[in-house]
Amino acid sequence: MKKRLIIILFAAVAMTGQAQIQIPWGEAYFSKEELPNAAVWLPAPPDTLGPHFAYDITQYIWGKSMRDTERGKDAVDHDVVMPEDMAVYFSKPFGMTISKEATPAIFKLVERSVITFRLSVVKPKEAYHRRRPFARFNESTPLPQHEKREFNSGSYPSGHAIRSFGLALVLSEINPECQDSLLKLGYEWGLSRVIVGYHWQSDVDASYLMAAGVFARLHTSPLYMADLAAAREEFLRLSGQSKEK
Repeated sequence: MKKRLIIILFAAVAMTGQAQIQIPWGEAYFSKEELPNAAVWLPAPPDTLGPHFAYDITQYIWGKSMRDTERGKDAVDHDVVMPEDMAVYFSKPFGMTISKEATPAIFKLVERSVITFRLSVVKPKEAYHRRRPFARFNESTPLPQHEKREFNSGSYPSGHAIRSFGLALVLSEINPECQDSLLKLGYEWGLSRVIVGYHWQSDVDASYLMAAGVFARLHTSPLYMADLAAAREEFLRLSGQSKEK
């Protein structure tokens, strides 16, 4: 799958009285200023002399031990950020192919939600600019193509992890019968970032909490609620559960 860095550029567009944020590959439900600011409500990343950082190092060592296993291969596969690529992986636990062509309403919700979740990490990344594990230890990773670009970028929190766990929450709302398998993938996706050495465990854990906060905020958006209703209707119709005759 094509993997590429997305430079987020956005501009406010008025719609139904609420700002809709346009960026090159879709629309967000909120701007970064409107989303919960984790630099305010979450603790700072662990101090390097404290016990929490010791756990981060322990998890980094564990992650390295997993790289030559099947789980390590999965971790490399999880290195995608585009909604259409993530949809491929989440289709299996969701129980239905998710794509622009097969499920346009569901995909629209997926795309906008993923963009919104990712926007929420901008402020804390800028505030803390935490050094990534592989950069701190100056070690190679299973994703060498990203090392130069990410060497000096902020580690806390994880953009990959908030995308994945946030998407799991959104899809669970459409198909609650598959919530366990969806949440499992969202959780494991975050751990994949520890395995490949691009994030500390505390980065990932923070992203799980942030995903919950953003998910709650999404429910105050008329745009999100309208897209959610359309996605649910599409799911019920395609799965044969629709009550319409």
